Amino acid sequence: MFGHFMGNKIARIDPVEAVNGARDGTITLIDVRETGEVAATGKAKGARHIPMMLLRSKCDPHHPEFDRALDPEKTIVLYCASGARSSSAGQMLSRMGFKDVRNLGGFQDWLRGGGAIERA
Repeated sequence: MFGHFMGNKIARIDPVEAVNGARDGTITLIDVRETGEVAATGKAKGARHIPMMLLRSKCDPHHPEFDRALDPEKTIVLYCASGARSSSAGQMLSRMGFKDVRNLGGFQDWLRGGGAIERA
């Protein structure tokens, strides 16, 4: 449905597909930007905010601080400001055992796909 992990590169997802998946609950959307970035712009509606520096603890199913709302069997879609950090984050999640990880790219891609934002 969303493609497959391709070697060291995380597959991109079309912004409209990401917006629809988030709305339908078929994907888990994660914003990996820093807290200040999210405070300045808001975040994608429904996205979990897990800054890049917390990914190892919050997303590793074997870590005591694992976010139990994350399901390694469900499609995970990541975004940041430009797509670089979300690509790295996707590689990390794939190594942790997440089965289907996609890179939306940047926050602007979410907006281009028609996604709503929310302020913390």
